[in-house]
Amino acid sequence: MAAPIRVGVCSWADETLTKVWYPKGVKSGEDRLRYYAERFDVVEANSTYYRLPDPAMVENWAERTPPGFTMHVKAFGVMTRHPVKVDQLPTDLRDVPTDARSRVDRPPREYRAELFRRFREALEPLRSAGKLGGILMQFPPYVVYRPQSLEYLEWSQEQLPGEEMLVEFRHASWLDEENRAHTLRFLEEHGMTYVVVDAPQTGGKNVLPTVAAATNDTAYVRFHGRNAQTWNKRTGSAAERFDYLYSEDELREWVPRLQELAGETQTVYAMFNNNGRSAMPSPALPEAIENEKDGFVAQAPTNAQMLKRLL
Repeated sequence: MAAPIRVGVCSWADETLTKVWYPKGVKSGEDRLRYYAERFDVVEANSTYYRLPDPAMVENWAERTPPGFTMHVKAFGVMTRHPVKVDQLPTDLRDVPTDARSRVDRPPREYRAELFRRFREALEPLRSAGKLGGILMQFPPYVVYRPQSLEYLEWSQEQLPGEEMLVEFRHASWLDEENRAHTLRFLEEHGMTYVVVDAPQTGGKNVLPTVAAATNDTAYVRFHGRNAQTWNKRTGSAAERFDYLYSEDELREWVPRLQELAGETQTVYAMFNNNGRSAMPSPALPEAIENEKDGFVAQAPTNAQMLKRLL
């Protein structure tokens, strides 16, 4: 039998969702998560990228979602070698090497290991409730394919015993003709989940080709939008690169791909990370009408509901 295809959004608390998608009476964090979980059975927690998760907060997540709900959790920035300001760290971990912009700079492995430990322990409420999905390890574009990067992937997995590691690359070297086969084989041999990316094919090194493949029993696809104009924009918010509303035809292209992945795996996740708002499409689509507020729709939940209908 084909695996279930579960569709969700890469956050339930983005600014666009709070301003556009949630009804006016749904204002608190608790109400928003409950409202979201009535419409989707899977989500990514992305606040954990900016700060280590608080166990009490994670306990609330577990309590506010129904049985069978799955929450994937994005790794804290230091875990994936991103620049992180010192004030984003727990106060007892701020004695660490920094660069000229007060960002963590090449900390010792022991230091990173402590962050991994605290991150993993904080997720226990979700784990105990059977609602914890994978840990999303989204690496920056400067983490390129090379032996040191492969070694870091292995080391990271050692810090997350028993967890599913979802690996998303942001540099094309991982999937170029020379390295693609070895990258996928490496992930498969180590039981890591390859994250498929749908993004604008600009030809730049910071965009991977869209390769629909699976390296274990989970297939995972993240939809970043196809806004080539903003992908490499240097001004404004980083969120601008994900400002895109997929058309029905663009999502229909993914139906046979997702169905093929469903025939090869046990679960398929299709997660939408396009996080802007768009004017109501014309002609209006059912999902857009349902989500419309003041003439605008939130892109990610609208597209997620569109894909569910198409499937």
